[in-house]
Amino acid sequence: MTGDNFSRRVLAWFERHGRKHLPWQQQVTPYRVWVSEIMLQQTQVQTVIPYYERFLQRFPDLQALADAPLDDVLHHWSGLGYYARARNLHQAARVVRDQHQGEFPREFDAVCQLPGIGRSTAGAILSLACQQRFAILDGNVKRVLARFYAVEGWPGKSAVLKQLWELSEAVTSDERVAEFNQAMMDLGATVCTRGRPDCARCPLSDACRAHAAGTQARYPQPKPRARLPQRETHMLLLVDGQAAYLERRPAQGIWGGLWSFPEFDSREALLAWCDARALDTAGIETQPPLGHTFSHFHLTITPHRLALKNPGFSVMEGSGRWYTLGRAEAVGLAAPVQRLLGRLQRTTNEDNQHGANGQLRETGQRSRRA
Repeated sequence: MTGDNFSRRVLAWFERHGRKHLPWQQQVTPYRVWVSEIMLQQTQVQTVIPYYERFLQRFPDLQALADAPLDDVLHHWSGLGYYARARNLHQAARVVRDQHQGEFPREFDAVCQLPGIGRSTAGAILSLACQQRFAILDGNVKRVLARFYAVEGWPGKSAVLKQLWELSEAVTSDERVAEFNQAMMDLGATVCTRGRPDCARCPLSDACRAHAAGTQARYPQPKPRARLPQRETHMLLLVDGQAAYLERRPAQGIWGGLWSFPEFDSREALLAWCDARALDTAGIETQPPLGHTFSHFHLTITPHRLALKNPGFSVMEGSGRWYTLGRAEAVGLAAPVQRLLGRLQRTTNEDNQHGANGQLRETGQRSRRA
């Protein structure tokens, strides 16, 4: 099948079955498309939509994003994961503001130089928002091409990736490029799916090599699986009344720039940190562990709750802060930290309720004796 025939079939399918009402397809601008493309990296459309809508409500244009504090950006990203995306988005917005007079660049090389933007993302932005002819190669497009042409090997290998890029360039339409690229993404997301491809609905199935051989599940070849290493950490859930103590994590590494509980390699290190600050650890409570899986390791978090006995005491030094439980403060929080804060709020409320009940009982006893 020629590239022209390929693109005509895909475009005809898109006219009848393609998605045309996604939020980023309305009032199209490079900024709106850019935000959507970054959010959609490693995240499904239905998950992204509510985050995207809240993000655009708070940061309606590039200037608003560039001028916002990073904490606010991370707060609106909390729950989406892969937080380097949010940091790069914020940094890139400031580069555009400061070096491109606030106008998103229309030159491919300039777009690729922005933090967090690679070849496929740049091509998607310029094709979808500016109608420039650039091929794309996100996960959905890789899957369609790998099956149609029976491309052997894991796409993470440079030779396989090079072959897929050549194929993508060859089939990309010279006209209606925005619709074609959107169609390829839709085809991979809704028909040529990872688990159960619906070949009966595919406009390319009669010429697809994988379909002809019944080997759809073989393509694209998955990344060689390795057993995820196990890591452990201990977190100190320090409570002062209705507030919990948090520290900002380093800019690099997991949860970079987000707020988290003080973290330690061992319980002994945690206790030593408390001793250095003259905190009474007699009432420290070790809670059930919490698991969280990253792409490259599994983390087991052991939380240790310590309620301060002298309200108003502050251990803030440098980058620490007190976070009010039950209040959605505009700071970035990783999903496990959010869950621990929720657990902490419930425990604190229960303690306060028990304390109030005990005080009522004591008051009642005094009244009867009186």
